[in-house]
Amino acid sequence: MRSLRNGLPEERSDKGAIVRREAVTCDVVLIGVGGQGILTIGEILLDAAMARGVPTTFSPTKGMAQRGGFVKAELRVGAGDAGPRIRDGGADAVVAMERSEALKGLRFAKPGGVFVLYDAVWEPAGVMLGVAEYPPPERVLEAIAATGARPVLLDPAARPMIRGKPASPNVFTLGALVAATSLSHLLGADVAEKTIAARWPKAADANVSAFRAGVAAAGGERI
Repeated sequence: MRSLRNGLPEERSDKGAIVRREAVTCDVVLIGVGGQGILTIGEILLDAAMARGVPTTFSPTKGMAQRGGFVKAELRVGAGDAGPRIRDGGADAVVAMERSEALKGLRFAKPGGVFVLYDAVWEPAGVMLGVAEYPPPERVLEAIAATGARPVLLDPAARPMIRGKPASPNVFTLGALVAATSLSHLLGADVAEKTIAARWPKAADANVSAFRAGVAAAGGERI
């Protein structure tokens, strides 16, 4: 687990007294399969939080992170001294980058929260062998809606082309996550872009463009 912990921000009242502002927080559960860059999303958000001085914990699960294996991470942005784990029904945002794995994130979804689904399909062995059924998109979206969270559906085929290639899936999804949640206020899209550019300096323009495309796909303004 990586973390950055600070006290709540302070400001002076009109009478000069120091008061603490109410903290804005965002608890995020990231779910996908190995090879999709799920943990990279969490690392970028953590680095952006460090740049802003926002207390954050990042708890990845890497045990099955080989290509195609289940991957999960929990990120608590602005959480202060709270523990690293997110309770069932406590996530302000759930991000799933594979349709069937999204079902594993339902228990974390909060009524009034956001559920970002990048609708990629990675059929597990049981499905390929014909002994298990793969869920259709309608069933997954109905299950998400039943939690009370707002679904944000990202179609992999709808990613824009950037320099002749489809936008990076995880950075595209990251843009949608930031645009759809309080992360846009906690971290700022500009800080996220600088963090992305610093991570991939040789491909900064392409990855920042992928992030901006995700922002637009989630209904946010183009930065």
